[in-house]
Order: sequence, then structure tokens, then C-alpha cells
Amino acid sequence: MDVTDAELVCPIKAEDISIRWMNAYVPTADQTVKAYQPSTITFLFRTLKAYAGMAVRGRGIPPFIHPLQMGPGAAGSGPSTNALTTCLNLARICDTSLAGFSQTTADAAAAVLKREMGRLYAAVQQLAQPGVAIDHFASLAAFQAYLLYSLVLFFQLERQGDPFLRQAIMALQEIACTSARHGLVCAAELKNVQPRWAAWVVTEAKRRTLYVVYLFDSVLSAHDGLASYVGTELRGLPAPSSKALWQAASISEWNRAYEAYLDEWSIAGSSTEVGNTGLAIDELWAYPNHEDIDGLARRRGRVDRWLETLDEYGTMMYAVTSSTHGS
Repeated sequence: MDVTDAELVCPIKAEDISIRWMNAYVPTADQTVKAYQPSTITFLFRTLKAYAGMAVRGRGIPPFIHPLQMGPGAAGSGPSTNALTTCLNLARICDTSLAGFSQTTADAAAAVLKREMGRLYAAVQQLAQPGVAIDHFASLAAFQAYLLYSLVLFFQLERQGDPFLRQAIMALQEIACTSARHGLVCAAELKNVQPRWAAWVVTEAKRRTLYVVYLFDSVLSAHDGLASYVGTELRGLPAPSSKALWQAASISEWNRAYEAYLDEWSIAGSSTEVGNTGLAIDELWAYPNHEDIDGLARRRGRVDRWLETLDEYGTMMYAVTSSTHGS
């Protein structure tokens, strides 16, 4: 389960992730507003609330956490060891549907979550120091746990007006930046060859988690009456993987699925900026030139190919991007 630094690369400007919260207050000329329909924001709100509810009521794991992360040997040995296990255990105390759950109980539960978030943030700050060896599974777990805590505070404990939550979102984007800097794509993917399963799990789960952070940012912006902007800093990153790859239960099953993926997309050509032939996340955004009929048809064909393979997470992403960008 060990993943080396050499296996992962960051092909984007990660620093832009950490200052995303500033976009609504200090917009720049190159930003594009995402014109969400009210129904899209409602869909996003209910979806992210469901992710928080899954953690709170113990109904499995959200689809941005890979099952392999919960298995033996996946927790890592860094300062955030077992961050996900701790998170899922603590989330259970936030079940507002339990008999006797009161405002006092909610306040106590929120205090517990805030303390753990502070501990995680401090641990990630240590990982950001130069020369520190990275345990990639532990780092990913800390990122995902901080996101889950934030979702639980907002959706389950209804702390929308809590000043702590605003600080937590800035911290979350800083953590996302640190995690992205440690690698968002397998080096092998850039060469269109098969990476190791463990390295792919880290990058795929990290990208899924990062996309949820951006969706959460959109919900928060809508809640506060602020504009939300297209995450152009993510351009070129792979779109969510196929169901067969994500749900593979063994390395042999995943190897077969990845070989099929390479065969499938080798004939589809590449239109990404990072070298991977699979669909890029920005191919789900608005096509820049609708007068380019042939180019638009090629993109739609690639999106159709991608749609045929999706799990529920990918379907959710397509629903949001299609209703927003017409992809």
C-alpha cells in the first residue's frame, strides 16, 4: 500500500485552490461565473447533505472515499493515521434524528468536531513543511476527514451562521491545495501506461474529494448570495473514473479494467492538457466555440463514451455540469 512521491505529480497550479474563497470578493478578469439554476443548487445541496448523512448514520462511505482506504494497511503511519476511522466514529454522535438529541447535545458534538478539525489542520501543516516525508494514504485521509467534518457541521448540525465554519472552509481549501501539491495524477497516466493500483487509488480518490470541495464551495456561495466561478485551475485533470475501475475488488480485477480502459480510450484521441487520453474534467464544461461543429461533435462523442461507464458519483458530476454548462 505504500505510494512513493515519484509515482504522483501535480500538473496544475495548486496554489490557486487555496485562494478560491477570495474569488467572490476579489474577482479577476479571467473568471467565468457559473450560472447555476436553482434546481441545480438544490440537487447539490441534497447530494452533499446525503454524503454527510451517510457518515452520521453509518450507511457506508461517500463515493469519494475508496473502499481500499478502509482496509488493513491503508490508514498509513503519518500524523493523520486513522483520520477517516476517527471521523466516521465521531460523526455518529451528530445524528440529530436520535431520541433526546437537543441543542445542548448539538453544541457539544460541534465542539468535539471542531477540536478534531484543529488537530487535523495542524497535522497537515506539518506535512506542508519542506523535506517532510509524505504518507500519501494518511494525507488523503486527513483531507477527506476535514471535508466530512465540514459537511457534517453545515448540513447535519446546521452551523451555517457559525463564524468557525467560514474559517474552516478557508482551511479546507488550504488543505486541498497541500494535498494537490503532493500529486493529483499518476506519472504513469501522463505517459498513457498503467500505474500501480495503490497510486491510482490515491489520485482518483483525491480528485473526487477535490471536486466535492468545489461543489461544496458552490453551495456555500449560493447560500451566502455570492457568485460562484468555474474552477479553471482544475483544467486538464481527469474526470471521475469508470465504475469498473472504482469498484474493482482485487488487483487482478482492476488490472483487467485498466487494460480495457487504455484500449477503449486509445482510439478516442486525447484533448487534455495533461496527456491522459481519458476524458478531462473541463470537457464537461461549455464548449468554447459552438461554430466548430466537428470539434463539438468529437467532444460529445467522448462524453458519450465516458457516460457509458459511470458509477453514481460520475453520474452526479454529469448532472451538475450538464445543467450548468450544457455539456
